[in-house]
Amino acid sequence: MGWVANPWTAVAAAIWIQSSCGASYTFSIYSSVLKSTQGYDQSTLDTVSVFKDVGANFGVLSGLLYTAVVPYTHRSALPGSPSKSKWTSLAGPWLVLAAGAIQFFTGFIFIWASVVGLISPPPVPVMCFFAWLSANGQTFLNTTNVVTGLRNFPGHSGTIIGIMKGFLGLSGAILIQIYHTFFDGDPSTFILMLALLPSFISVLLMFLLRIYEVHGSDYKKHLDSFSVTTVIIVAYLVFIIILQNFVSLPYWGQMFEFVILMVLLASPFGIAIKVHWEESRKFTQSYTIERGSSTSKGSTSSSDSASVDQVEYTELPSGEGQVQVTTDDELPHEEDKSPLQAMCTLEFWMLFVIMISGLGSGLATINNMSQIGQSLGYSTIEINNLVSLWSMWNFLGRFGGGHISDYIMHRKGWPRPLLMTTTLGIMVIGHLIIACGFRGNLYLGPVLVGIGYGAHWSLMPTITSELFGVKHMGTIFNAIAAASPLGSYILSVRVVGYIYDKQADEDNLCFGIDCFMSSFFILAGVAFLTFLVGLVLYFRTQRFYKLVVLRRLKHYAR
Repeated sequence: MGWVANPWTAVAAAIWIQSSCGASYTFSIYSSVLKSTQGYDQSTLDTVSVFKDVGANFGVLSGLLYTAVVPYTHRSALPGSPSKSKWTSLAGPWLVLAAGAIQFFTGFIFIWASVVGLISPPPVPVMCFFAWLSANGQTFLNTTNVVTGLRNFPGHSGTIIGIMKGFLGLSGAILIQIYHTFFDGDPSTFILMLALLPSFISVLLMFLLRIYEVHGSDYKKHLDSFSVTTVIIVAYLVFIIILQNFVSLPYWGQMFEFVILMVLLASPFGIAIKVHWEESRKFTQSYTIERGSSTSKGSTSSSDSASVDQVEYTELPSGEGQVQVTTDDELPHEEDKSPLQAMCTLEFWMLFVIMISGLGSGLATINNMSQIGQSLGYSTIEINNLVSLWSMWNFLGRFGGGHISDYIMHRKGWPRPLLMTTTLGIMVIGHLIIACGFRGNLYLGPVLVGIGYGAHWSLMPTITSELFGVKHMGTIFNAIAAASPLGSYILSVRVVGYIYDKQADEDNLCFGIDCFMSSFFILAGVAFLTFLVGLVLYFRTQRFYKLVVLRRLKHYAR
């Protein structure tokens, strides 16, 4: 069972689930057919989209369920061993994945039936409910993968969360490639595929997701192997998306591209097998040596191991390393806080405001990408490619945000909120570029917005776990994330959708730079105010992060 039940297979399984469950990022593909078959205007379509965003971001239920069925174990548990609990054997992370798969299937199968005419067009509130339900299944899958990864690899939480969140962002581009290969020009069948594929993959792999306490310094290099694979996958996707912009491939060429993509996506399982084989061989060798060596040699081995751990975390600036920590009580927020305790802190509400304004403006951008492209005269294939490329930038933000935040915190001693504030400034510039409306602006503005938006989704859960603890992290983070669809509703429906409809003709269409100029100047202003909130959060948590870094250094040195 070791070849199947190990932390590396769990990472590979989580990557596959994350790669398939980002259907909320493909809304632009089927939004036009949903709008035409249901007779919606732009504001109504944006309302349905907002309920989709509410479902994709309001994951409090998934956090509560995860906390209930996956017991929290202290980080001092035996390395690499699954948690021992009768309740875990009966329930565990697989139950949360199963709940998400059911929601995914139910929501999208109803939307598909309405679009193809199997049922009459439902009232708007009913369509909003099933848009919420289908997207809310994503939070159950995402919460399981992220929190399980965080518990398994606590020493490099930014890296593992960056990988998990990165593949969730990348999943939009992967699903769109499936659309172009098998369902091009048939978005209604694509909706049916969204009902079936994520649910099937989740059910197939859900028993591989388990809790392991992985310790030591060696596992970072294995996580880096998964990271290299993700970079190769995103580079390949960017290549084929650009290629599709210039060359019309025959069907066999599209299938060849798709097969290569599937081989690349299968590589994480190859890495998991290789890592497990290496660890098994090391264990066998050390067991043989221990039996034939003296106790003194074992002591030397332990000392060497400690020194290896020290190398990973000893490169702080000398000034930062002078912080004195004598007791746990001197570490603010180090204990695990309950959701209610977290909500009584100013940091919680500052993160909440950043979610409303910063990420809400990002959602408003992607939700209206199709209409922005149409108004500025982009072709249909250009618009579809822009949606796919958004997934690339979203991925780079998520992936890079996790890795860079780990680096600046472990090596430089800089707080993670500093990087989050920087990405908010980048989003301000991106919104201004979109507002200007010059030719080619959608190949630059959404890049900046997508990277900033994606970085927040890897930084937010990591910061949440560090400020409030890991035990209730799933619930607390999802409570903060609930602010994102609220911001999306305000900014997407009440600002972007309202201004668009005021400019639209009798066919609910608008063409020209004025359709979105005013609304994106407003989004830029909102993002700037959020940038100021991020600065305040950075200064409030600066000393806390110094203490956290120092404590981790001492922990790994021991």
